[in-house]
Amino acid sequence: MTNLILIKYGEISLKKGNRKYFEKKLVSNIKLKFSAIKINIIRHQGRFYIEYPSGQHDRIISGLKEIFGIIGFAPALKVHKEMEEIKKAAGLLAAPSVSKDLLRFKIEARRTDKSFPFNSYKIACELGDFLLSKYKELTVDVHKPDWTVNVEIREYAYLYAGQIKGPGGLPVGVSGRGILLLSGGIDSPVAGYYMAKRGLTQEAIYFDSPPYTSVKALDKVVKLSRLLSGYIPKFVLNILPFTAIQERIKEHSQSRAVTLMMRAAMVAIACKLAKQKYALCLVTGESLGQVASQTPESIRFSGSKSDLPVFRPLIGMDKEEIINIARNIGTFRTSILPYEDCCTLFAPVHPIVKPVFKDMEAIYKSLNLDDLIEEAIDKIKIVTF
Repeated sequence: MTNLILIKYGEISLKKGNRKYFEKKLVSNIKLKFSAIKINIIRHQGRFYIEYPSGQHDRIISGLKEIFGIIGFAPALKVHKEMEEIKKAAGLLAAPSVSKDLLRFKIEARRTDKSFPFNSYKIACELGDFLLSKYKELTVDVHKPDWTVNVEIREYAYLYAGQIKGPGGLPVGVSGRGILLLSGGIDSPVAGYYMAKRGLTQEAIYFDSPPYTSVKALDKVVKLSRLLSGYIPKFVLNILPFTAIQERIKEHSQSRAVTLMMRAAMVAIACKLAKQKYALCLVTGESLGQVASQTPESIRFSGSKSDLPVFRPLIGMDKEEIINIARNIGTFRTSILPYEDCCTLFAPVHPIVKPVFKDMEAIYKSLNLDDLIEEAIDKIKIVTF
């Protein structure tokens, strides 16, 4: 009897001609996640099974919850196609539910191997009778069971009961590459998470402004990047020195426009970096109306500094929704550490809320940031996870 995990995927199955590519990427991401563990992936139509060494169960379960493309998974057993072994496995799978007084069950059986002497109905009857005799308190309920034992007869018999919800979405990497503008706040890590869920692999860029921002602020971003690397394979953090650009903006821009000018410069820098990295888009954590730089007028201006698409997956969410997601993905506690980013520190008391595009464009051009931007990009430091 072999311990393994059944993996189910949903949206991938709809990809028709591209399905094999999506499946291959999902398998690659699974192998990468568990590169330190010797696993074996068995592929069947519409699902995978992972065989893994003893003692690694909790690690496998935890890791699968972070792999996009998986809609659900379940601990399973693989046995030879002999009814007595199948019954024994069904009894093992039923035991945890019985111990929790979950007493209504049903059996679902599928027989791909037609040479097996029992058809699906007969398999279900045999296993149902066996469980009823083994656990007297059980009852069969095919309409509203507390739990279900699933049996699949292929080259072996595979059994599983119960399912753990996966993150869903598409395997990271099937939708190209993007650059995530990552601050130390709550929003941008959530934005990166959501775009990864749609299959976009990402590198992050962080705008570091010593001495205005502290080493602890940078450490916070590194910690957030490490958390995101659980969801985004081979995650990279690009740390760009932003101080000289920030000082130029502070000295030569209207005070009310400082935040908007910094935001525009960040988008311009991220766009240049994206082209160097062969990325196809930018990703930001903007939410409409949340702050002055996120009004339609402000977003129009800052977004104009990129000729690549800028994805804003949080644009229609309120702060409470974003906070709940940050809690769920494990970034919230790090994001609220009290170390501010450069935009927060230099924010004017009364920022422009409805900037006039041509006026902002004139201010931005007068800053002559191109040389400073090129110099900053050349000095980027890279951290890989």
